[in-house]
Amino acid sequence: MFKITTDSTADLPVSYLKENNVGCMPISYILDGVTYGGDKELDWKEFYAMMREQGKMPTTSQINPAEAKEYFEEYIKTDKEILHLAFSSGLSGTCGNMRMAAEEIMEEHPDVKIVVVDSLCASMGEGLFVHKAVKLRDQGKSLEETAAWLNENAQNFVHVFTVDDLFHLYRGGRVSKTAAVIGTLVSIKPKLHVDSEGHLIVIGKVRGRKKSLSALVDYMEEKMGSRVQENKDDYVFISHGDALEDAEYVRDQIRERFGMEHFMINHIGPTIGAHSGPGTIALFFMGESR
Repeated sequence: MFKITTDSTADLPVSYLKENNVGCMPISYILDGVTYGGDKELDWKEFYAMMREQGKMPTTSQINPAEAKEYFEEYIKTDKEILHLAFSSGLSGTCGNMRMAAEEIMEEHPDVKIVVVDSLCASMGEGLFVHKAVKLRDQGKSLEETAAWLNENAQNFVHVFTVDDLFHLYRGGRVSKTAAVIGTLVSIKPKLHVDSEGHLIVIGKVRGRKKSLSALVDYMEEKMGSRVQENKDDYVFISHGDALEDAEYVRDQIRERFGMEHFMINHIGPTIGAHSGPGTIALFFMGESR
């Protein structure tokens, strides 16, 4: 059986990674002059408290080819076939660096096979991508069959999210400073998604928090289209920036509207949270198209 690995940007619970034998490569971040990631982790609650209460602004950096090679070298000690599901190439250069490292390792170790798939996803969208791979592997599919299915269906992984504070998106160059200032004054909450090339795009604006949460579910209905019935038994993933109650509100709305029962809710980890900020709510599901 092949090994599945991913990045910490997938925001999957540690318990899920362990139970399903999924390797996770940490992407580091810097907060208050300290670098975290891997062995040195900051509690996520503390991370969001530092942003919310102390105004701390974290920064992130992509995995470089040398680090990627080091990670893979650890795995090939026990696994000769690895499927790595990477953070969207539209948001980071990490995926390209993982591919470079994989090529180098395969040249040096002809008995090793590493396939890197660009998820074109972020946060628990990437997590849902991993979850689908886990299911296929557990059904007995080969590495090649699993990678082919993921590539063929990548455009069906739908992301939609809203943020509580536009300034974090402004820092990341996603909205203008004017939009951030005016939006904050009149309580405008943007609706964003990850497009077919894995880029973050603003697709709408809603006034007020509750309306912005309901708008996520409206978008889900629109994007599922004719798949509503067949998706009833599918998983829906929801991630949050230290806003569990709002995540549960979205889950309850989906349950009520579509009769879906399989959910995974988890917090947004610091690598993604550095850009989206506290209060973010993100919804991920399989749809007709992105």
